[in-house]
Amino acid sequence: MPRPPFPPFSVKTAHIKVRTAEDGWNGQDPAKIALAYSVNSRWRNRSEFLSGRDEIEAFLTRKWQRELDYRLIKELWAFGENRIAVRFAYEWHNAEGNWFRSYGNENWEFDDVGLMAHRIASINDLPILEMQRKFHWPLGIRPNDHPGLSELGL
Repeated sequence: MPRPPFPPFSVKTAHIKVRTAEDGWNGQDPAKIALAYSVNSRWRNRSEFLSGRDEIEAFLTRKWQRELDYRLIKELWAFGENRIAVRFAYEWHNAEGNWFRSYGNENWEFDDVGLMAHRIASINDLPILEMQRKFHWPLGIRPNDHPGLSELGL
């Protein structure tokens, strides 16, 4: 299914694409999220290489089994014809209760119907104390009035 907005991107449509992706990932529904990617989408996530929706869905399922209470903020960094670059941070804890803030950058390439055909993600994890958390909203989509990365100084 087509996934607007479509390339070529404008400032407005690039921001919409980024926020839509953030909202999807915060919803933590791997099957639904996988539909935003082309059937043969290629990923590099850290040191893992994925191809296709089935692998993406399996990856996201594993991710949220170990990254608990996950909350993500994405911010547009740059864009061009059919590409968008974002920076992001997310907070989560493991089963032992240790908290982390993971920082990264993603490069996205979209096909003509607005599906992500290629995703390259570089991510670093920083251990934090629970009292150092900055992402405070109920699980799910970030409220519109919650500060973004720049407003939080990240």
